[in-house]
Formats: sequence, structure tokens, C-alpha cells
Amino acid sequence: MIDLDLTGHWAGLLSLAIFVIAYVLVIFEEATQMRKSKPVMVAAGLIWALIGLAFTLAGDPDSAHEAALRVIEEYGELFLFLIVAITYVNTMEERRTFEVLRAKLVGLGLGFRQLFLLTGVLSFFMSAVLDNMTTALIMGAVVMALGRESPRFVTISCVSLVVAANAGGAFSPFGDITTLMVWQKGKLEFFEFFVLFIPSMLNWLVPAAIMVFAVPNLKPTTYSERPFAKPGMMGVVALFAVTIALAVSFKNYLNLPPALGMMLGLGLLQIYAYYLSRTGSKRSDADMVLDSFHQVQRVEWDTLFFFFGIIFAVGGLGVLGYLGLASEALYVGLGATSANAIIGVLSAVVDNIPLMFAVLTMDPMMSDGQWLLITLTAGTGGSLLSIGSAAGVALMGQARGVYSFSSHLKWTWAVGLGYVVAIIAHLWINAALF
Repeated sequence: MIDLDLTGHWAGLLSLAIFVIAYVLVIFEEATQMRKSKPVMVAAGLIWALIGLAFTLAGDPDSAHEAALRVIEEYGELFLFLIVAITYVNTMEERRTFEVLRAKLVGLGLGFRQLFLLTGVLSFFMSAVLDNMTTALIMGAVVMALGRESPRFVTISCVSLVVAANAGGAFSPFGDITTLMVWQKGKLEFFEFFVLFIPSMLNWLVPAAIMVFAVPNLKPTTYSERPFAKPGMMGVVALFAVTIALAVSFKNYLNLPPALGMMLGLGLLQIYAYYLSRTGSKRSDADMVLDSFHQVQRVEWDTLFFFFGIIFAVGGLGVLGYLGLASEALYVGLGATSANAIIGVLSAVVDNIPLMFAVLTMDPMMSDGQWLLITLTAGTGGSLLSIGSAAGVALMGQARGVYSFSSHLKWTWAVGLGYVVAIIAHLWINAALF
């Protein structure tokens, strides 16, 4: 294998330009009305074509092939894992799980301030299992239903939901794509992530304790809403829990990819859906019929293809040598702690997935404490701006006209304070891991 530095090569410079153009198109997705997966998929293909050409001209085509296979393997695991997780979420939605939850919260008769804190706490813990965007949308629907007469409550609650959803995802391997990537890469064991619980909680609690006083001290008007769960709802929820346990067991006890455990769980869901559908047909109960393959079809393919494009594009920049330069500048020049904190702030502007994949590709020599720190900062730094995470972007669409970039920006100082407190708490509480 020839050790090629292509950072100054025409192929490297052209690849870097292609990546920048593609990412600009991603940032302006709403303005262009072009789904974010399209430019990054094209960029990934072009970058790897240039890599293959450069290595072929250098007389070493096999190295490019081997590098591409490594990236395919990494993405393949993530792809299978996410398909199962999203299918389960879609199935729980179809069984009206989240509608039932929303109705129960609406019917509690609490004041706006109590509801502000309750929705934040629920978002924090739900995000540890569900992805942050799904969590934000579910709780956003609750907040919108409760705050029909108080736009101020909706605005401030949306800021809280974004912070809580991102913070909750940071202490769980299942909570965010970035934590999942770190776990699958073998940088941290499954249960090691949970030492981030207190720092993650403080990341939300600090700004929440400040913002709660800006919430109107009133009670919302209650109304009756009684959606009924479809048959098998609790069975699907239980199978999701079993599937997570299988993924953990495959990784920890069998030394197998967790995606295999997830696929086993998907098979169990398919069998359960078959049982419900057969029983429902016999009873002529349309609500009982569950088409699990339809839920697979409802997977957000734009998101999965976006991950493909980003992972392959960033992986290509690593092969070209640019990530090595970035690693040298950040982790050698500034030190791991400063570098990880800066990357977290960058995630408020640049998506945390390519940032985390870049760090994993750089593979700097770091202690477990530092890998936990980058997990924390990459997961929570996106909360600084509404555009910094999928949760924020989704809520801007859901609460259009009430929650916006500028309304979130008013509280960025409080969110930033929580970000700093979370880092300090981790450095202090988990000092033995550094």
C-alpha cells in the first residue's frame, strides 16, 4: 500500500470543493426545496471517483478499494440498525402509542410552568431510547395542544424540548446517531455512556431553571381528548425493549455487531404482526391488522441516504488526508479537552454526524473520559442554535410562526451556560476516566 498525501493534489482540492458545495446545499435545503440526501450522495460518488482515479494513477488501485470497503462496512451496520429502530417507532406510532401519551399529558390539568418542566423531563428520558427528532415532534405536539392560548409558552417550551431531547440522547448509546457510532466503533462499552447522565441532565436543567420564570404562571384550558390505543400497542412496546436488550447482548456477550440483534428483533416484530393480522382477520377487526412491511416502507429514506452521503464523503476526505490535518491542528495543537469542546460548538452550525464520523476517522489517542466528552459535546452543542440539530429544525417546521431561529437565539446564552456546566460536571465527576 502506497502512503499518499493528496491534500495538495488536484484530486484532493477538487474533492474538498465538491464537499463544501454539497454541504452548502444541505444548509439551504429549505430555500432550494431539494432534499438534503441528493447533493451529498452525488458528492460522495464524485469524491470516491476522484480517489479511485488518483490511486490508480499512483499505481495502487487496491488501496482505494480496501478503504471504500471499510466505509461500506461501517455504514452497513449503522443502516441496518437504524432501519429496525425507525420501523419500531413507526409501528408504535401506527398503534397510537404517542397519541395516548399526548392525551394523558393534556388531561393532567397542570399549570404552564409545571407542564414546561414535565415535558422537558419526558423529552430527556424519551430521547434516550427514541431519536431526538421523534421525541421533539411528539412532545412538540403536546406543547402545541396545551399552549393554544399562549404562544409564549409554546416558544419557550420548544427551546426546552430541543435542549432536553439532545441532552437525553447524549448519555445513551441509542439516544443519538453519534452515540450509536461511538458504541458500534468500540470506543466505549454500552454501560460506560451512563456516567454522562448527570452532566447531560445539567445541560438541560440549567437553562430550564432560568427559562421557567419566563413561562406564564397560568393554567391552560383543558379539553377532552380520548384516543384509544390499537390492539397490540403494549406488545410492540415490549418487543422494542426486547430488541434493545438483544442488540446489547449481541455486542457485549457474543462479540457480534449489535445490528444483528436488532434484525432479530425486527423478525420478532414481523411474527407478532402476522399473529395480530391473522387474529384480526378472523374477528373482522380492522384495527388489529398490522402490516409491518408497510412500516418498513415508511422509513425516512431521505435521512438514511443523507447518512450514506455524509459518511462516505467524510470518509473520502479522511483517505485524502484532510482529517489527518484537522486532527493534528485540533488534538495535537490544542489538546483533547479544548478540541472536543470546540467540536461541540461547531455542531451548532455543522451537523454533528459528519463531525463525529470525522473524529472517529481521525481516531486520536484519547482516554475514555475524552471519548465521553466528545460524545457529550457533539450531542448537546447542537442545542445552541435552532438549526444545530434535527430536533430544532423539526420543531421550527411544526411550530412555524411561533418557534423560530431568532426566538431560540434569545435563549442561546442560557443554553450555552448549561453546555459549559455539563462539561465542567463531566470533568469533575468522571475525573478518574481521564
